[in-house]
Amino acid sequence: MAASATLPAKLPALPAERFFRASMFFLIFTSLGTLVSTSKLDLLTCVLAPLAMIYKGIRLWRGQPAELSHTSATWLVVCYLGFFPLDIFFLSRAFVANSTNPALLAALLGAVHFLVYVMLVRLYSATTDRDALFLAMLAFAAMLASSILTVDTSFLILFFIFLLFGVAAFIGLEMRRGANGTLTPAFSRQPAEERRLSRALSLAALTVAFGSIVLGGALFFIFPRFTAGYLGRASMQPSLMSGFSDDVELGQIGEIKRNSEVVMRVKTGQPVPYPMLRWRGTALTTFDGKRWTKPHPREEVVSQSPDGWIYLIPARQALEIGGAQFHYTIFLQPIASSAVFTAGEAISVRGDFAGESSNANHIGPDSYIRRDDTDSLLNPFGNYSAVRYMAISRLPLLNVAKLRATVSDYTDAIREEYLQLPPELDPRIPDLAGQVTARANNAYDKARAIEIFLRSRFGYTLNLAGKPGDDPLANFLFVTRAGHCEYFASAMTILLRTLEIPAREVNGFLPGEYNDLAGDYIVRASDAHSWVEVYFPDSGWVTFDPTPAAAENSGLLSRLAKYVDWMQLTWSEWVINYDFGHQVQMAQTLQRSSRNWTQALTAWFERAQINNRQRLKSMQLRHGTLGLLLPLLLILLLLALRYEMLGKLIRRLRLYWQLHAPESPKANPLLASRLYVELLRLLERHGFARRPAETPLEFASNVQAPRLAPAVREFTSIYARARFGSAPCDTLRLRYLLEQIREAPRRH
Repeated sequence: MAASATLPAKLPALPAERFFRASMFFLIFTSLGTLVSTSKLDLLTCVLAPLAMIYKGIRLWRGQPAELSHTSATWLVVCYLGFFPLDIFFLSRAFVANSTNPALLAALLGAVHFLVYVMLVRLYSATTDRDALFLAMLAFAAMLASSILTVDTSFLILFFIFLLFGVAAFIGLEMRRGANGTLTPAFSRQPAEERRLSRALSLAALTVAFGSIVLGGALFFIFPRFTAGYLGRASMQPSLMSGFSDDVELGQIGEIKRNSEVVMRVKTGQPVPYPMLRWRGTALTTFDGKRWTKPHPREEVVSQSPDGWIYLIPARQALEIGGAQFHYTIFLQPIASSAVFTAGEAISVRGDFAGESSNANHIGPDSYIRRDDTDSLLNPFGNYSAVRYMAISRLPLLNVAKLRATVSDYTDAIREEYLQLPPELDPRIPDLAGQVTARANNAYDKARAIEIFLRSRFGYTLNLAGKPGDDPLANFLFVTRAGHCEYFASAMTILLRTLEIPAREVNGFLPGEYNDLAGDYIVRASDAHSWVEVYFPDSGWVTFDPTPAAAENSGLLSRLAKYVDWMQLTWSEWVINYDFGHQVQMAQTLQRSSRNWTQALTAWFERAQINNRQRLKSMQLRHGTLGLLLPLLLILLLLALRYEMLGKLIRRLRLYWQLHAPESPKANPLLASRLYVELLRLLERHGFARRPAETPLEFASNVQAPRLAPAVREFTSIYARARFGSAPCDTLRLRYLLEQIREAPRRH
C-alpha cells in the first residue's frame, strides 16, 4: 500500500475521514457487542475485550496514532497460536464442561477467542486501507459467530446496527480511496464542509441500510427454512432452569419462584376462560415426609401417527367425552425436567421432541413421547434445548352432583399407590383432617372443605422464618401456618389420604401473564406451582388448588415487558421457525387481507362518489352561480398546467426561501448555481438562449442588449467566482441584478 494511503496521525487530510473512522470503529464495536450479548463467552472476555475497544476509541477520538507496528502485531498473533491449543483443551473446555457437546463447543469458543484477539491486535495496529478492509472482514466473521451462538431477538437489533455501520464504513472507505492522491482542499480547515459531507453520507448510509433490510426481509419470507441448525441450541452453558425436576422437596419450588426468567410461552390467540387452567408437568405419588417422588413409574411409548400427531386419546373417544377443547402452541425453553407440559387432559401433541428441528411442523421420523401411569407426558430425549410443540387438550367440566354421588369404591392398585403416608406421620394431622371435614359426608365435599380451609386459614409467603425441623409438613400446619405452594399441595394430599381419599401432588406452572399483543401466556419460573388431583372412580382425577391466590403485577413496566415478549414470540415464530407452512399461511393471510382491503376501498370510493354528487347538487341549488364558476375554475387550472405556471410558482417560492435562509449571505456554490439557472430562464424570455457549447462568460459577452448586458456580465462574474473560485457569494447583489433583468423591457 502506498504511503499516501496511510491513515493520518492527527487531523484528517481526506474527505469524510472522521466519518470513516467513526463508522469503522462502531462497526467493530457492534460486532464485539453482539458476541458478548450471546452470553456464551466467558466473563474475562466479556470484560476485557470491550474495555480494550473503549480505550482505543478514546485514542481515535483524540487523533492519536496506532500503538503497534505491523511487525509487532504479526508476532503477537504468531505467539497466540501457541496458546490456542491450551485454550481449546483446558480453558474453554472447563467453561463448557457441563454442556451437551463439550469438545465441539470448546473448539468453537477457542476460535471465537482467537477471532476477538486478532481483531483487537489489528485494530491497535491499523494504518492503511487494507487494514480497514481486513478489520471489516473480521467484524463480519464475529457476526457470523454470534449467529451460531444465539437465536435471540437482540441479535436482530444488533445486526441492523451492524449493517448500518457497515454501509457507512464502506462508503467512507471508497471515498478515501477515490480521493487518495488527488489535489483537494484540506477539510480540516473547512469544518462546515466536513460536517455537511458527513450529514450527507450518514443519510446515504441510512437509506442504503434501510433498503437492504426491506429487500432482505422480502427475500427472507420468500425463501423458507426447512431446518434450523443453530449451535446455540446445543447449550454452551448449563443454562437449564434448575430446581424444577421430576421430584420435589418441600421448599424447593419456593426457591424457583424467586426467579423471573421466562420458562415458556403458550400461544393460544385469546385468553382461556377456564378457572383451573394449569400447565401440567408431572404427578408425584410417594411422600417420605420431606420429598415427593415417583419410585417405580410404569411408562409406555406413544408414537406419532402418519399425519405427525401423537394421539393420547382416540379422536372418537374425545368427541364422546365432550368438554371445551382448544389448540395451543408451547415454546419451551431448556429446563431440567423431561416433562411435556399440557393443559387439562391432553388429546394429542405434535412436535419434534428429538430435537432435530425447532419447528413443530417439521418432525423427525423417530419423534415419540412416553406416558406414565399418572398420565404425565415425558420427553425421552430431555428438554436440554428449546422445544416447540403444538397440543390439543380437553378442559373438563366440573359436574358437582356427579362427584358428590360417587361411591368410594377404589381398586387395590389405587389404594396402594395413592393412599401412601409417611412412615412417621404426626398424629395431629389425621385429627385435623377429621375436624375440618366433620360436616362433609362425601369425598368431594371433604376435598372442597380441606381446600377452603387451607386457602382461608393459612398464608402464602416465600420468606419462611426459622427451620422446618424433621417434619416440615407438621411445622407448616401447626407452627408457621404459612408457606409455598408445595406446602399447601402436600398438606391437602396427606390430609385427604388420612381420610382414605386417593390424591396425588402435581407440579407444573400457573397460566402466567396473558399478553394481548402477542396472544400468548408468558410463563415464568416464578409461575412454578403445585396443586392436587383427587381420584373419583366414576370421573377420574379432578383438580383442586388449596394455595391462596397471589397479587398480580401491573403497571408501565409490565406493559413494556409485554411488548418485549411480543417481539420475542414473533421472532421465534416467524424467523427461527419460519418454514413452508408459515409461508403458505402468510400467503393466505395476505390474500384474504388484500381482498378485504380492495373491497373496503371500492366501497369507500363508491360512497365518496355518491356523497360528493349529493354535496354538489345541494350547493348548486343553494348557489346558482356555482354552476358557472366550476367550469371557469377548471379552465384556469388547465391553462396553468399548459403554461407551467405551477412549476414556475414553485421555483420562485423555493428560490425565495433559499435567498432568505440564514446562511444565504455566505459562500454557497449551490445557491449561486440556482440563481444562475433563474438568470438563464429570464434571458430566454428576452430572446437570449445559451448554447450547450458556450461557457457562462462567453454567453454573457454575446448578450448585446444595452439594458441587459451590464447586469448580465456582472451577475456572471459574481457567479463564476462563487462557483469555481470558492469566493463568497453576494446573494443580495445577485437578487438586485435579477430584478433589473426581470423589469427590463423585452425586445420585439
